[in-house]
Amino acid sequence: MLPWSADLAGRIDEHVVTSELLRGNPLGDPHERPLWVYVPPGYDADGGRRYPTVYVIMGFTGHVGMWRNRTPFRQPFPETADAVFARGEAPPAIVVYVDAWTSYGGSQYLDSPGTGRYHSYLCDEIVPWVDARYRTLPDRDHRAITGKSSGGYGAMITPMLRPDVFGALATHAGDALFEYCYLPEFPKCVRHLRKYDGDIMRWWESFRSRVPFTEPEDMELLNVLGMAACYSAREDGTPELPFDPVTGVLRAETWERWLALDPVRMAPRHADALRSQRAVWIDGGTRDEWFLDIGAQAFRQALDDIGVPRDVVRFELFGAGHGGIDYRYPLALAWLCRRIAP
Repeated sequence: MLPWSADLAGRIDEHVVTSELLRGNPLGDPHERPLWVYVPPGYDADGGRRYPTVYVIMGFTGHVGMWRNRTPFRQPFPETADAVFARGEAPPAIVVYVDAWTSYGGSQYLDSPGTGRYHSYLCDEIVPWVDARYRTLPDRDHRAITGKSSGGYGAMITPMLRPDVFGALATHAGDALFEYCYLPEFPKCVRHLRKYDGDIMRWWESFRSRVPFTEPEDMELLNVLGMAACYSAREDGTPELPFDPVTGVLRAETWERWLALDPVRMAPRHADALRSQRAVWIDGGTRDEWFLDIGAQAFRQALDDIGVPRDVVRFELFGAGHGGIDYRYPLALAWLCRRIAP
């Protein structure tokens, strides 16, 4: 395996999309965003053919440029995705790489007064933009979404909220069952915040004034601040923590706002949307540091409880931690493409 970039059988077009929905967002983040659109081999040769579409979304702190990152003995996903189509392992599809980064590290693909209208940006701007410029099959039955971690969270909740847009999903170790994936981090954050007199915004000022991730508390505090901005921001955009930063006591009303956005708890409220999905891929590593394998099991059971047909769902746990599971992405991509092909 070569350690540098490989030629693709298909093609990636790199665009910059101007978003009116992100213009003037609360964090002052760019409203002009990169968007990558992959077209499979043969796209240009057959001008009359239309293709299903798979949207790929990043995890927390991820942005679209990170798809170029290379690790030893591994190819990045754009190359392994291309290989799926080059080898004929799945019907050809258009693959769209979406950027929803924020200054806090991510958006959870939600509309929030703390970050901006990233859910609407994805569903109401990016999807129509792609459909207008590429030969897609512009219908929810031929459109899927996939992601890992926070991207896996977005892949779960977006078809629940907008089943008119997405008819299939794949979630790799997606954030779910919040009492296991988030709650254990709260007491760690209380300890970290002693250094900042219990004020997470004092830490935030410190974080932005120096080289990031040079203090041991940085990742855990960034994560809880970023999630609070998405799940429990006040109307003025201020992130509200779901626990007292000095005593650690849970703030019940704020924590309930988080739980209301847990995919496991959302499933019964969006049962019709989930039952309408053509394909649902769920997986996770059995050594996941945030217990997202347990969240995956719980989400799988929630689908069963509301009557999602079992032949629609593919569920698998495998031996791994949270990192290094990128080899799962092309497996899910190929499966999704087979399920959403015309």
